[in-house]
Amino acid sequence: MTLLEFVILALATYRITRFITTDALFEPVRERIWKRFSLSTRIGYLVTCNWCMSFWVGSFVVLSAMIVTELVIVYAVFAVSAVAGLLTAYEDK
Repeated sequence: MTLLEFVILALATYRITRFITTDALFEPVRERIWKRFSLSTRIGYLVTCNWCMSFWVGSFVVLSAMIVTELVIVYAVFAVSAVAGLLTAYEDK
């Protein structure tokens, strides 16, 4: 794995993790999970914990990119989105 691929996969992992744990678009899915598993359960907590979820997302991202190398291009889109979001957050301060 090259340094560029590592950075792309890391930023993609960050963006996908934020999408799952924080973004409003994923909120209906989180709410359905919370109806079945309360926040006090491990699964309920998992969908709100960036640190916890990033391990599983990162594992999937790295393994899938190793199996299908062309996925790095798809993950690059998530990486660009992550950079744009980070720059916007920096700009807002």
